[in-house]
Amino acid sequence: MASSTDVSSSADNTPENPESGSSPDPVRRGRVRARRAAVMAVPATLVAATLAVLTAEGALGVQFAISGMPFTVTAKELNGTGFEQFGGLDNMAPGSPNEGDTGGQVLVVTSAIKSATLDSLCQSVDLGGTNLLIKAGSGSQKVTATDLTTDSTELTGDASFTNIEIGNDASTLTKAGVKGPIGVFSQQSDTVRIANLRQTNYATTAAVFKLPGLKLSFSSTGC
Repeated sequence: MASSTDVSSSADNTPENPESGSSPDPVRRGRVRARRAAVMAVPATLVAATLAVLTAEGALGVQFAISGMPFTVTAKELNGTGFEQFGGLDNMAPGSPNEGDTGGQVLVVTSAIKSATLDSLCQSVDLGGTNLLIKAGSGSQKVTATDLTTDSTELTGDASFTNIEIGNDASTLTKAGVKGPIGVFSQQSDTVRIANLRQTNYATTAAVFKLPGLKLSFSSTGC
């Protein structure tokens, strides 16, 4: 996964003790890295919450300027009704430091689900040596979402569909209420089930997203 640009900190430039010759305390350095990650992550969390509200109010479409930082999503099982899938392009904000040699565009597969339930959701993003980790729905109550869309570059799992249609023009899709670009290959089905779901995503939106048992933390490992 792509890593965010490191933020400079005077704590990293602390000179060694001239008398002892020892290197900086590793515990202190670990705390500095955690503070860096917190500075980078909190604004992203607030923006994500704002996007969810705007989407629910119908003020924002599926497409928005992505950060260019991929994040991993896993779940023991996803069950959904009203499923669509088609190709598209996500665009970063002009001048994004994450665009590399992509020109600020990422080719993605958009999956749209009218109503979804996820068992044991895990989401992580690499912030440069530290991962922001979000977990929810591991108890009796599962994560639920309506009008859920994900823009992915990779998706794996054991999938099954009912009444699937393959080869539709994306502009004619009807199952999830989302229209793709005209002339683009797509598929749709009445229901979808994916066990052992794993995705590499660049964007997610939902009209309603409920995460019972939510836990947010920093971790040395992702999902």
